[in-house]
Amino acid sequence: MTFAIVLGVSLLICWLFRNFIKDNPIVCYGIAIALDTLYLYGYFFGLPRGMWLVLSILIQKCMLALALFTIVMYIGVLPRKVKSSTSLLAIRSNMSIMACYLALAHMGVYLGTYVTSVFSGAAVKSNVLASFIVALAVFVLLLVLGVTSFRFVKHRMSGAAWKNVQKLAYPFFSLTFVHLAIVLAPAAAHGGAAAQTTIGVYSVVFGVYAVLRVYRVWVDGREAKGRDVVGAAGEHGMGDELASAIEQ
Repeated sequence: MTFAIVLGVSLLICWLFRNFIKDNPIVCYGIAIALDTLYLYGYFFGLPRGMWLVLSILIQKCMLALALFTIVMYIGVLPRKVKSSTSLLAIRSNMSIMACYLALAHMGVYLGTYVTSVFSGAAVKSNVLASFIVALAVFVLLLVLGVTSFRFVKHRMSGAAWKNVQKLAYPFFSLTFVHLAIVLAPAAAHGGAAAQTTIGVYSVVFGVYAVLRVYRVWVDGREAKGRDVVGAAGEHGMGDELASAIEQ
């Protein structure tokens, strides 16, 4: 349930400050890096209890980064007439970069822990090994997607190449859910109410996205066929009539 709250608050803040984020992306990236730095300081040297509790939720559990990634992914599947999604479309890449920065501290700490466990020579549980492999794949995808979200990188790539790279967001989002499920499954299987609730919330968020993604593909396909039909009819002088029929 905590993630649902973080997601809701993140969405509200991004919407309220969308113009500021658009006009001052460097400041926003700096805030993300500062949160990472503060978390790492607290991880190694300690912080006041209240401050650490907030950072452990937002950064250590990666909820803030995941919330931003979720908003970014949903923007791409919601109907284009939904005002809230179109108003955030202009800062989609900015939110992606902020999320990437916020995820780096979490990944750095936990990948280090995974490496120590996997290569320590001791027996490694199957779920830990599976979680490590998936986390490694997510980390690589994060780096690729994060780098190509910067405008100067995007402008150096061809449109087709950039679009192909951005399709990696789908396996990234899917593997993120798989990783979360693997991590939470043992506690949930042993009756952990918090873990069960968290898996339930994540399942709803990712499941609804999957349904909307399929629906978006279907709608886009229908629209593309409609444009093709109108274009072909237009060559024979019937474009206006067919366009009117399709709109009705």
